[in-house]
Order: sequence, then structure tokens, then C-alpha cells
Amino acid sequence: MRLARLARLCYRRRRLTVAAWVLGTIVVLVTGFGFAAEPLNDFSGGDSGSAKAERLLDDHFPERSGDSITLAVRADAGVRAPDVQAKVRQALDRMGRTPHVTSVASPYGQPGQISRDGRTAFATANLDVTSEDMPTGAVTELLDDVRSSDGPVRLELGGSAVDAAETPGGGPAEGIGVLAAVVILLVAFGSVLAMGLPIVTALLGIGSGLGLIALLGHLLPAPSFSPIVAALIGLGVGIDYALFIVTRYREELHGGSDPEEATVTAITTAGRAVLFAGTTVVIAMMGLFVMQQKLFNGVAVAAGLAVLMTMLGAVTLLPALLGFTGRAIDRFRVPGLGRARRPLAERWARTVQRHPVAAGLCAAAVLLVLAAPALSMRLSLPDSSTQPHDTSGYASAEILSEGFGAGTAAPLVIVTRGGDAAPVAAAVRATPGVAAVQPPRASRDGAVSVVMAFPTTGSQDERTPRLVHELRDRVIPAATAGTGVRAYVGGPNAASIDFADSVSERLPWLIAVVVGLSLLLLVALVRSVTVAVQAALMNLLSIAAAYGVLTAVVQWGWAGRALGFPTDMPVTTWVPLMMFPILFGLSMDYEVFLVSRIREVHRTGVETREAVAQGLTHTARVITAAAAIMVMVFLSVLLGADVAVKQIGLGLGVAIVVDATIVRLVLVPSLMELFGEANWWMPRALARLLPSGAGHGDAVHVEPVSGR
Repeated sequence: MRLARLARLCYRRRRLTVAAWVLGTIVVLVTGFGFAAEPLNDFSGGDSGSAKAERLLDDHFPERSGDSITLAVRADAGVRAPDVQAKVRQALDRMGRTPHVTSVASPYGQPGQISRDGRTAFATANLDVTSEDMPTGAVTELLDDVRSSDGPVRLELGGSAVDAAETPGGGPAEGIGVLAAVVILLVAFGSVLAMGLPIVTALLGIGSGLGLIALLGHLLPAPSFSPIVAALIGLGVGIDYALFIVTRYREELHGGSDPEEATVTAITTAGRAVLFAGTTVVIAMMGLFVMQQKLFNGVAVAAGLAVLMTMLGAVTLLPALLGFTGRAIDRFRVPGLGRARRPLAERWARTVQRHPVAAGLCAAAVLLVLAAPALSMRLSLPDSSTQPHDTSGYASAEILSEGFGAGTAAPLVIVTRGGDAAPVAAAVRATPGVAAVQPPRASRDGAVSVVMAFPTTGSQDERTPRLVHELRDRVIPAATAGTGVRAYVGGPNAASIDFADSVSERLPWLIAVVVGLSLLLLVALVRSVTVAVQAALMNLLSIAAAYGVLTAVVQWGWAGRALGFPTDMPVTTWVPLMMFPILFGLSMDYEVFLVSRIREVHRTGVETREAVAQGLTHTARVITAAAAIMVMVFLSVLLGADVAVKQIGLGLGVAIVVDATIVRLVLVPSLMELFGEANWWMPRALARLLPSGAGHGDAVHVEPVSGR
């Protein structure tokens, strides 16, 4: 067997293997982050109206090359007071000296930048770069110099560049996740040495993966959140995969095998299951190509590459490390930890089997209740109004909302071509839900005009998407009928809406592709259509439950503040889209390890009922440890500042908890008990199409975490 030969080679050439991994990871990290590609944060919705508007703006307004920073001004005595003007002009001068600022529009020289009551104003600093390219240090220095809460005036800065500086992605979350994994592995194994192997393997695997992701961005640009998501997935599965292999290795040693044979057996059994499970995750991530968005293509490949490198580390680096540990795998034991307690898992399994209908109905009811809030899920992209309340970005949005209206920070940019834009501006101005409309501004070549429209509602309000669709479907077509004028509603607000519409439209296709491919893989492994269909349905239920909990926390605000969400907000558009393939792939991991063990026992002649009990008994502890690690890794991002990343961490963590408890410990045994021998139904025609030997239980044997 190829896996056996690979395991022996890595074991016997362990010094060369470890050196190659360490040096290779260092080289890839240095090269990758030294020549990293720029991120692609294009949320315009492909060929949507906002994307067309953006292209017209780029072609006919070349001076509009970057993002902007907004200075919000609030003075109870009035912004025109001499001492207030002095403070504001000082801040404007400081903004003008900031790198990449090309011009500053003072509220005292531009109409419409002072509120009707005269107590609020704003200035705009135009940049020659996007917010992603704006140096964080320059923005931080500007914040320190300009932001003021004392004296006659309050000054706050807002804009995407400010949000990026104040709430950067990443942070200490990954380190905390690793620390939690260390504790869980120590409790599971009871040995410091055994605990360290999965950690080292996962870190080298994810490190090399992140370096390659940075380089791959030159071919497939990905959004700025891709490395964070890839690190979360890679770290979680990397530790889990190594955990299963080390568990099997220790079981073989305790059974009397020598270290080399134990390593080969572990790789050809648990290692084979790791390859299958990891392949399922990668294929699930590739389902994002169905979305037909460059942005998601990059995310799919980045996450898939991270998982691929952790898989490679599990079947090559880990055998080499096991060669160094040998029989000393259980050295440095911690008294009282690492002891297996099979009777508890066995008693639970038999309790569920005695009441399969009641257990199954109760589990399904809990999942449906958890999933119910997802029916009201709304999608949007975060903006300054969703930032932590102690940030300048949030304060700026609040000042502008109070002085000019909630839609001031999220205007609609209406781009017209082919004629007079005045009728369009008039029609938009008369539309309910529009607070103000600026006069049309023509481009230098006269081919295109821009109309700025300010909604009465903010970008996170559910009425704003309705207004955009009203303008596109009724107002603008009526205003341009017979005139030859073409008009497109664009701007960040409309782009966010278009992106959400695109996700909602293509999400069913993503679900169909991911579920279909995963079904085929699971059928090939366990040679059972019944088990594969059960797994798909249960995975869908657990994902729906995660969607529901995410909606209740983020959108409804249930325990949202306690979990670090500063305000109620719609779910970030890309979060449920990313969650589905990730969770479906990860859920299949646990399905593989549990059902494979059940099938292995059943192939020895044991009836299904007893095989289910033994399979759950043997795998409950290791699956629980693996799930606990992944949950802690995912939930660790709640300590960060990026609300979108926190959302996906919460959703993934909840889903793994649900999957490892309600699904694996209740639904799986109850359904398999009810179906009996029908669990192994396989049409003969389909069986002949599968490779001979596919799905043999002895290829995916998994034993529990246990001590001596």
C-alpha cells in the first residue's frame, strides 16, 4: 500500500523529513509574506448595477482613484463660531499633511456640509489609495492628532481606512486557540509529549499553508479576511487530524506493536481516514466556485490549500516525529489525566438505542428550534455604525447620523450616461425614503454625470435595500423612458446590497453542489447510500441550527453584547456563505470516524445494533476531544475586534458543538438503530461502479484516546 510505504519512508528518514518541513516552512513564510499579493475586497456583486456604475466612475472620473476619510464635527455653540473654526481648520491642515491625502473639502467652502441647525459639519479627505493600501500607522497618527472630545468642538474621523486601523483583523485569537488546544490534548492524552505532537504538526502545516496563500494571491486574488479564515480552519483540522493518528499510534503501542509498525498502522488506518476527511473539506470549499465571484474563488483555494498542507503534514511530518518519540510517547505524564472511561459512552449509546424514536425526535426538535431564527436572517456588510462604540469610526457615524440623517454615511451614487441627468435627480429626490439629492455633476469629458442621493435610513436598515430596488425597478426606468439615458445605482451601499442579492441567489446552487459531491465521497467510503443520505440530512440540520443561533445573537441581539458584538446588526453577507462548505466538510470528518468504526465492527459479523454501540463507545472520547479543540479555536476569535470574523467564529463554534453532541451522540445512534440492517443498503449497480475495496472498515480504524 502506498500509504504504508510513505509512512515507512518518513519514519526511517525522519531527520531529513523534519528538516525539510522546518526549512521549507521558513522559506515559504519568508517568501510568501515578503512578496504577498494585495487583497481583493470587491463586494460589488459581479456584473451588478453597482459594478457597472463603478466602472463608469473609474473610466470618466480618473481623479477619483482611492477611498476617503471623513472628519465629523460637532459643536453645541455652532460650527461657525470662531474658536470652533480655528480647531476645525487646524484638523484640516493636519489631514492635508497625511500621506496619500490628495485634497480636503472644507465644510466652510462646500455647500451642504453644515447641518441645518449649524451644530454639525463634515469634511472629506480624498486618498490616492484604497483603504487596504493606506498605511495603518499614518491613520493612527492622524487619529491621535485630530480626535478631540474636549473644548468647544468634538472631532471624529470615519471611513473604511479608519475602521481598518481601529479594528484590525487577527490579533491574539489564534494563540489563545492553540493554548486551549494544549489544555484539551493534555487532558485527553495525559502526556506532555503526546500533546505536543499534534500542536507541532498543525503549526508547521498551517504556517506553510499561509505562506503559499500569500503567494497564490497573485494568481487568485482573495479578500483580506482569507488568511484569518484559512488559519482558523487549518489550525482546527490540523490538530484534529494529528490527534486521530497519534491516538491510533498509542493504541498500537499498547497492543504490543513496535514503534515503526505502530506508525505504519496508524497512517494506513487513521491516516487514510484523515485523507478522506480532508479531501471532503477541500472539495466542499471548491464548491464556492459556483458563486462565480473572483473574491470567493480566492477564498476557496486559500482555505483548501490550508487544509491540504495540514493533511500532508499529518501523513508525512507526523510519522517522522513519531519516529523520534518511539515508545516514549507517554513520557511526562500528568497524574489523573488521559484515562479512558468507556463505560459512560457505552451506557449513553445503549440508552439512546433503547429509546430511538424519543431520542431522535427530541434531538430533531432541538435543532429545529435553534434553526428557526435563520428564517429572518438579513445580510449586509459591516460599516462604521457596527464598529465598537469606543472607536472614532462609530462616533463619526453617530455624529453624522444625528446631524444629517442616518443615510449620510452611506449615500447612493447614481451614474448616468447618454443625456441629461436632471430628470433622474428630480425623480430620485421625489422618492419616499430619500432625504436629499445633490445636483448632477458631469465628468470632464461630459459623457457621464453623477448624482449623490442620501437615504433617510442607514446601510444596516432593512428599508434601504427596498429603496434601492424601488429606484432601479420603478423610479429610474420611468424617469429615463424614451430619453436614451442609462442610469445605474452604485456606491458602497448599493454594492453591499448587490452582493447580498448575489449570495442569496446562488447559495442554493452551492448547497446542491457541496451536498452532492460529499454524498458521492461518503458512499464510496462506507458503501452505503442510507448512511450517506442520513449524514447529509443531519449535516444540513446542524448547519441550519448554527445559522439560527448566529441570527439570534448578531441580528436579534440575544447575548450579543456579552459575546462582544457592539450592536444589533445584519449577518455579514459572506459569513453564511463561507460557513456552509466549511461546516459540511468538517461535519463529514466526524461522520467518517464514527461510521467507519461502526462499519468495521459490523464487518466482523456483529449485528448493527451492537456495532453502533461499540462504534460510539470507541470513538466518543476522541471525537469529543477533537470537537472541543475546534470549538475553542473558532470561539477564540470572539476576543478580536473584527465583527465579521467574530460572526464566522461564533457560527462555526456553535455548529461543531451541535454536531459533536446532538448529532453524533443522539441522532446518529437513534437513526442507525431504527434503520437496522437497512443502514448498509447499496444498489448493486452502484456498488459495481465503486473501486473494489473502497470503504473497507479496516482502512479507517479509529480507537479511543486512552492511557495505559
